[in-house]
Amino acid sequence: MTTLPHRPTLSVVAPVYNEEAILHELYRRLTAVLDGAGLDWELVLVNDGSRDRSPQIMRELHAADPRVKVVDFARNFGHQVAITAGADYAQGDAVVIIDADLQDPPEVILDLLAKWREGYEVVYAVRAERKGETWFKEFTAKAFYRIIYKITDIDIPMDTGDFRLMDRKVVEALRTMREKHRFMRGMSVWVGFKQVGVQYVRAERYAGETKYPLKKMLRFALDGITSFSYFPLQVATYFGFIAAALAVLGIIVTVILRLSGSHAFYGQASTLVAVLFLGGVQLISLGIIGEYLGRIYDEVKGRPLYIVREALGFEGDEPAL
Repeated sequence: MTTLPHRPTLSVVAPVYNEEAILHELYRRLTAVLDGAGLDWELVLVNDGSRDRSPQIMRELHAADPRVKVVDFARNFGHQVAITAGADYAQGDAVVIIDADLQDPPEVILDLLAKWREGYEVVYAVRAERKGETWFKEFTAKAFYRIIYKITDIDIPMDTGDFRLMDRKVVEALRTMREKHRFMRGMSVWVGFKQVGVQYVRAERYAGETKYPLKKMLRFALDGITSFSYFPLQVATYFGFIAAALAVLGIIVTVILRLSGSHAFYGQASTLVAVLFLGGVQLISLGIIGEYLGRIYDEVKGRPLYIVREALGFEGDEPAL
């Protein structure tokens, strides 16, 4: 936790996608909390291809306060990539990742900092309560965290999001990990270091609409599972063994019934059912393999994680990775 020269104590990274109604309030609350604590800080806003007035408001905030810095993507690259870019550009001794929608209260940052000063290098915020969310979203979120906790080789804390503080050593370790399908809350656990959780009450969204509809939630869950577990591939193997065992059992039963003179398995119905079952197992297995193969394809193309149109408030045009 050594303070390095020419660095703010704290960098706050907030990915932004169509949040024009929230940005001024986000800046106001962060300023009140961090200035009130007497911190030397910077706010890194990452514009993830917003189509509203968010980029203009971010530039206005930067012009009014140089501590507000802007990373403007050339297009939408996704929430996890925006977090990555913010961490790449952040210069603080500690880096806090926070959503711009104010569901993660800026006031909790002080609790994260307190644990960091005790010597912890990753301090993640645990959602003790989730206000303003439907029972379906709350149920699926809890189910996802418990499933991924069971099937992965690392202990990803349950009921946590991306809201966390990371020491500079952790950020530098994450900057070496450039995989395309990113699950940052898992990656920050994988690197190790001394970690602890802080409970908080997640607030309702301040304004606007959620940026994670069901389709994106499913894709995000799939990225998390495939990034840290081979369990889906193992499931495909299990299906194959089960199908093979059923086939052997079916052969034995059919031979016995035929020898006994039974007509139970005459006709095409039983054959059709067996073929459809085996075909379904094969297609599911191919689909699972295809998901992993597609991720390999994305990696070997070697494209950059993101492209920056403009970076405001930084000494150089891009971070030295």
